Amino acid sequence: MSIPFVVNRSASCIARNGLRAGPLGRHIVSAAKSSPINAARQSVQQRAHRSTLPQSGDSSAEHIAKTTSHTFTRRAQPPRPSRCFSTSARCQAYKTVEEARSKYRTGPFSWQAGLLFLLAGASLIAYFRYEKERMNRKRIAEHSKGMGRPLVGGPFELVDQDGKRFTEKDLKGKYALIYFGFTHCPDICPEELDKMAGMIERVKSSAGDVLRPIFISCDPARDTPAVVKQYLEEFHPAMIGLTGEWEQVKQACKSYRVYFSTPPDVKPGQDYLVDHSIYFYLMDPEGDFVEAIGRNFTVDAAAKVINDHIADWKGPIDKS
Repeated sequence: MSIPFVVNRSASCIARNGLRAGPLGRHIVSAAKSSPINAARQSVQQRAHRSTLPQSGDSSAEHIAKTTSHTFTRRAQPPRPSRCFSTSARCQAYKTVEEARSKYRTGPFSWQAGLLFLLAGASLIAYFRYEKERMNRKRIAEHSKGMGRPLVGGPFELVDQDGKRFTEKDLKGKYALIYFGFTHCPDICPEELDKMAGMIERVKSSAGDVLRPIFISCDPARDTPAVVKQYLEEFHPAMIGLTGEWEQVKQACKSYRVYFSTPPDVKPGQDYLVDHSIYFYLMDPEGDFVEAIGRNFTVDAAAKVINDHIADWKGPIDKS
């Protein structure tokens, strides 16, 4: 502690306690008044007092304005730089108060965050829908195989439009699309074979040559191999036509659970219609039944069903 500070404290204590009368009190008071701190304080008070006095030529209003300005005006401080933590990103400086308030109102959310949230939600929905459809297709395919003997499909022996032997083993390696009909059908069979031609093209464009289209005649009495070949040329060159003896055709229809009926007592050369089931039977590359496609399916919808099953297939497949 410095000596002037001790003297000032002692003088103040003597003044409060009324000890100025003694010789020691007068000596301490005089020393305090002559200390450098008191001298500096008195000099500052005198300069402030002179600044408040009116100058010559100043009016009372001007004097009041000067003193007021001198009293309340503070020195402009330079702006302090914003301080950030060393591990945080650079602090964001706002140009206006409105910008800062707008940022405060929105908080951590923005249109970018909202767009990202919507995209993530849409992706999850699409993924779960795809997985649901895939599991449904898998369940249908597994259920169609049945326990032991397959529910749809089985052994058969027919001949193709070139007179060559064709069995159920020739279906393996690719997906097979089988349709039962007859060449003298007036309307339904031509419409369904046109749909089959569209399915062939759509599947080929997306998955390659992985589909084997089969037409099996339910009218062996009139549908010879030559007749079937000429008939299928009007629809698509990739179609394979099969026919055979009545017992052979009956066995094939029985294996695929296909109903067909011809009128009794038909005379030679007499025209007649054959009643039969109207379905496309989709078989996988191992010869197992996958799904039946009915008349209510459009070409695009049926092609999508086939393409989805092809995409789910994990085994080898012939694309030649």
